[in-house]
Amino acid sequence: MGQVSRQAKIVEMVKEQGFVTIEHFVNFFNVTPQTIRRDLNQLAEQNRIRRHHGGAGLDSSTENTSYNTRKISQLEEKQRIARAVVSHIPDHASLFINIGTTTETIARALLNHQGLQVVTNNLNVASILSHKEDFNVIVAGGMVRSRDGGIVGEATRDFIGQFKMDYGIIGISGIDGDGSLLDFDYQEVRIAQAIIENSRNVFLAADHTKFGRSAMVRLGNIKQADRLFTDRRPSKNIVNILDEHNVCLDVTG
Repeated sequence: MGQVSRQAKIVEMVKEQGFVTIEHFVNFFNVTPQTIRRDLNQLAEQNRIRRHHGGAGLDSSTENTSYNTRKISQLEEKQRIARAVVSHIPDHASLFINIGTTTETIARALLNHQGLQVVTNNLNVASILSHKEDFNVIVAGGMVRSRDGGIVGEATRDFIGQFKMDYGIIGISGIDGDGSLLDFDYQEVRIAQAIIENSRNVFLAADHTKFGRSAMVRLGNIKQADRLFTDRRPSKNIVNILDEHNVCLDVTG
């Protein structure tokens, strides 16, 4: 069996079983563990499977990976995206920043700016930016999630609605092939929707692993953004949606 056929079968097996060990793949295909590891790494880079220690599985559409895992995942890509995002933010601008490890990376990249006015529902973002004496950082009220410092709830959404900001910086868990923006927490999605509604310019920041990733709550569509920042060129279908709706594409990779 050739590599293309073997990898297609690997994806099929993972979809059927949920998780498959390297040992099982080795015995099934009668190849070396090194061959299977190369296959799994390539498939993971293509977002067709999720690589795990000792095997491979699929992303859950109902539960996000842990905060600590997401914090270090694709860190170099997030840093490149962050530098691109902040290059389009002028000094003395006003902006929303939502929940997510990508937006936290962007917050760190904003520390060289001057006189920013920031509203956020992310305690980690607030902590990062609060060290700048010339920044005015406003934290939305609501329920704090212990797992990641995110603030959610109806009070948070109402609070966001009191502002009209120059920029809304949005991170996202998944982007479907039709451009749907997907996330795991309904309450978090409601806040992100409010940020989009109350921003003059919407900047969406998503590394390549977010494309094709499943999550069960629809936030909106990629066409609602003014600019998309990512590290690899998306699929032709996504690019067509961006072109049709005049969404600027910034690829850092």
